[in-house]
Amino acid sequence: MKLIAGLGNPGRRYEHTRHNVGWWVLDHLADVWRCTSWESVGDSLVCDGALENMSVRLIKPQTFMNLSGQAIAPYLNSEGGLEGIDPRTDLLVIVDDVAIPVGRYRIRPQGSSGGHNGLNDLERTFGHQHYARLRLGVGPTVPETRIPDMADYVLSDVPADEKVVIDALLPTCEGACRTWLLDGVSAAMNRFNGGAVPKPRSDEEPPTLDQQVRSDAEGPAN
Repeated sequence: MKLIAGLGNPGRRYEHTRHNVGWWVLDHLADVWRCTSWESVGDSLVCDGALENMSVRLIKPQTFMNLSGQAIAPYLNSEGGLEGIDPRTDLLVIVDDVAIPVGRYRIRPQGSSGGHNGLNDLERTFGHQHYARLRLGVGPTVPETRIPDMADYVLSDVPADEKVVIDALLPTCEGACRTWLLDGVSAAMNRFNGGAVPKPRSDEEPPTLDQQVRSDAEGPAN
């Protein structure tokens, strides 16, 4: 079995915020892949599906963002009916990224958290950075725009015009997740990184992950 985890915060207060776009992708996957209904298992909401005989579990941690690792930890051993999931090969994490403009995304096999509290906690839980991640852009489309309050920005509802762009990107995200599931992260990177995506409202290229400098001032709910 493979795991796809979307990071976010539970509760209606955070449902439409930038920090929860990972859950939007999971809801799209659950619908397109005809997964089972969402149910509470441990510290997560989960649903199960299968593609070409490959079993997959979609996971929405309910621990709040900065304790995401707590929800994933049980899958690293035999608890929950699953045997020894290895994050290096069996886990894809979908997460928001303020350093990437709305309408863009990046797939990576590993790397730093970039200051993201959810990824920070996963790294603490795993003891390494070697797990695939799909970073979905929620950042400004105008390069070098300064975000005065990071916590307020990521915990604010996505504006209607930006939601249209993100919604249009969901089928592309589904294709990337499907490719990761069936063919691995390298194939997903080769097929989707730099590929055709809905055009952002700026023609400027986003910074690469190596160029990102993030000042994450998120609080306990982030």
